[in-house]
Amino acid sequence: MQTRTLGQGLQVSALGLGCMGMTGVYGASVDRSQMISLIRAAVDRGVTLFDTAEAYGPLVNEELVGEALAPVRDRVVIATKFGFDIDPATGQRGPGVNSKPAHIRAAAEGSLRRLGTDHIDLLYQHRVDPEVPIEDVAGTVRDLIAEGKVRHFGMSEAAPTTIRRAHAVQPVTAVQSEYSLWWREPEKELLPTLAELGIGFVPFSPLGAGFLTGKIDQTTKFDSSDFRACVPRFSPDAMQANVALVDLIRSVAVRKDIAPAQVALAWLLAQKLWVVPIPGTTKLTRLEENLGSVDVALAAEELREIDEAAAKIDLQGARLPQAALDMTGH
Repeated sequence: MQTRTLGQGLQVSALGLGCMGMTGVYGASVDRSQMISLIRAAVDRGVTLFDTAEAYGPLVNEELVGEALAPVRDRVVIATKFGFDIDPATGQRGPGVNSKPAHIRAAAEGSLRRLGTDHIDLLYQHRVDPEVPIEDVAGTVRDLIAEGKVRHFGMSEAAPTTIRRAHAVQPVTAVQSEYSLWWREPEKELLPTLAELGIGFVPFSPLGAGFLTGKIDQTTKFDSSDFRACVPRFSPDAMQANVALVDLIRSVAVRKDIAPAQVALAWLLAQKLWVVPIPGTTKLTRLEENLGSVDVALAAEELREIDEAAAKIDLQGARLPQAALDMTGH
């Protein structure tokens, strides 16, 4: 497995593993023992970055990841997140975000306990709290780093101006946001900011929550417990328009004799050397397929061809429900 370097010298595998979907976000939860085996299979194949959060479950995803990685704790980077109004003891979730310093500390202690570790390698603020100065948030994480409980500070779905303010207090190692051929908004302001500040970028939903794999179309029916059932861009009308992007990706895949998902991930990896996507999966075959993208080389001419063709496609539908969008970009 190739490696890449995020901010502050943090070295990780070129592709990480997003673990959110292992505890039910895409419908019913998958067998726990199978997910532990899958995480360990990822380690065996060279993956070193594993992404979780207290909000996933809530709480149970961290327990799963912690148990799976306990035998190889010294070989991996565990990333988790705070920032929603969740009771770290009970999992009871409030209506919004919470990055008050005392809450950050309680969340970090809860994560350490559930992960079964004495330190968190990369601690993200999951969503910016407009009620708490970002300097106070960064200062609290800085203190946790000084205490040895956290090693690196990350931010998720934050605006460039907010990232700059936080970075001035505690250097930011990585920023998470959605980024793929289906959602390229980060290219306008976020990526240039990260390049300037020396911060790594960890795209989530690099396969468009499964859409870019070519396995989903306007006839797909989502279970009511699957979050995609209420996402505008997964409505039948939107997908009917957006399938043009999948057709483009598939055409490249056929020509190179690889899977569409590998084209989508290879495109992301080709954007910047400090971009580390974290596709999620619950299947070993998909894990191996995704990891194969690291060895896919897209020539400059192929990248240009993809960009030019994608620019002509009028993509439809918001990437998240409005309530979720309201929590981003602060």
